[in-house]
Amino acid sequence: DLSARQISTVSLIILFAVYTYLVTRKYPPVSLQQAIFIGLMWCLMTLIFEFGLGLLGGNSWERMIEDYNLLKGHLWILVPIWLSVAPALFYSVNKR
Repeated sequence: DLSARQISTVSLIILFAVYTYLVTRKYPPVSLQQAIFIGLMWCLMTLIFEFGLGLLGGNSWERMIEDYNLLKGHLWILVPIWLSVAPALFYSVNKR
C-alpha cells in the first residue's frame, strides 16, 4: 500500500509538472508575484478540497494528517509543496 501511494504521488507530481508547464506557456502570469499567488491558491484549494472531502467521508484529522508524515515514508506533502512552487518555477523557465 505504501509503495503504491509513493508511486502515485510521484506520478501526480509529474503530471502536474507537465500541466503547469503547458498552462504557464499558453497563459503566462504577468509577473513572478502573480505566479507565486497562483501557486499558493492552487495549494490552498487542494488542501480545502482534500480535507473537506476527508471530513465528509468520515476520516479523522489524525488519519488525514498521517499522509503528510515524511518520516513514515508518506510523500503526499510533496504535492501541495509542488503546487505552491511550480507556477513560479515555470514562469521563470518560460521567461528565458
